Amino acid sequence: MSVTINAHQLGRLIDKVRSHVGPETIEVLHGIRLDADTTHLHAVATDRYTVAAARYRLNKGEQGQEPWARTIPAAWVKPLREWASAHAGAQQITITGETGRVDFTTDTTEFRIPVTDDQDFPNWRSLLHGITLHVPEKFIFPAVDSRMLARWADTGDILRVHVTSDLTALMVFGEDFIGAQMPNRYAGIGPCEDETFEAALAMWPTLDENEDEAADPVTELPTADDPMGTIPEMVQSLLKQTLRSTSDLLGAPTDDPGATASYALAGVHAWSAYRFLDALHRADPRLAARTVAELGEELEAGDYSENAWEIAEKAGHDPQKWSDDYEAHLKRIADKRAAEQSAA
Repeated sequence: MSVTINAHQLGRLIDKVRSHVGPETIEVLHGIRLDADTTHLHAVATDRYTVAAARYRLNKGEQGQEPWARTIPAAWVKPLREWASAHAGAQQITITGETGRVDFTTDTTEFRIPVTDDQDFPNWRSLLHGITLHVPEKFIFPAVDSRMLARWADTGDILRVHVTSDLTALMVFGEDFIGAQMPNRYAGIGPCEDETFEAALAMWPTLDENEDEAADPVTELPTADDPMGTIPEMVQSLLKQTLRSTSDLLGAPTDDPGATASYALAGVHAWSAYRFLDALHRADPRLAARTVAELGEELEAGDYSENAWEIAEKAGHDPQKWSDDYEAHLKRIADKRAAEQSAA
C-alpha cells in the first residue's frame, strides 16, 4: 500500500489544496486527505464552503493496487511541505500507509506522520459528481465570496468554471485539478443583495446604454507587445514550425544537402523545444509562464547570441573553437562546390 512521487510534485499537490483545509472545530476536515485509487494519488481538502482535489498519475507498476486513504492532520501539513522542499525536485519519495501513520521515505531520509486509520472524510467524489448532475439555468447570477475565490490561485493553472444555478456550487477544472465553491445565500448589502442581474445593473445608471457602441474588451483594450505571446501561442508556433520544416524537408532539392540538413535540424529543434516546454508546464506552470515571458524579452532585445556565447564560456566550453570549426566546415563545402563547378 504505497505510491511513489517526486518531491516537486508532492509539494504541488499540497500547495494546490492547503488553502481549502477546514477549521479546527471540524476535526475530520482539519487536514489534507491523501487518497490513492487504482490510477492516481489525490490530495483533497474542504472546509464545507470549497472543495479542492489535485491528482498525480501513479507509475505503471503501482497502478491497480488496492485503494487507500489517510488524512494528514493540519498541524503536520506545513512540516511535510518544508520536508519535501528540502529535497531536490526530482528526488523520489515513497508514501506508505502504515497502521497509525503515513511514512514518507527517500533513499536517505524518512518522515513519519501519526494518523487515525479509520477517520471519516466526506465522499468528495460523490459530492463533485452530484454538482455535475445539475442542469444550468437559462440565466445565472450567483453570489460568491471573493476571499474564497482567491484560493483557486494556488492551482497555478488556467481554470474553467461550470455554473449551474444561483444556489448550487460552481465547479472549477484545471490540469489534474477539480474543485467546487458554494455560493453565498446572504450576499450582503448594495448591488450584491439583489437577486437578479437586472436589479444589480440598475444600480449603475451611468453605464453607456447605447448598444450600438458597446465595446468588446477582447478587441478594445490594449495588449502588451509580446513577440512570444502566451504559452498556448508559443506551443502553436513550435508545432507549426515542426510541421512546416517537415514539409520543407520533403520538398528540398536532392542536390542540396545543406538545405536538407537545415530543414531537418529546424524541425528537430522546434519539436524538442515543444517537448521541453510541455514537460516544464506540467511540472511547474508558473515557472513555464515566467520562462516564456523572459524568452520573449530576450528575443525582442536581440542579444541572445551574445548571451549564449557568455553562458558557454562560463560553462567551461570554447565558443570561439565552435565558431572556427563551423567556418572551416562552411569553407570546405564552398571549396567542394567550386571544384565540382570547375569540373563541369
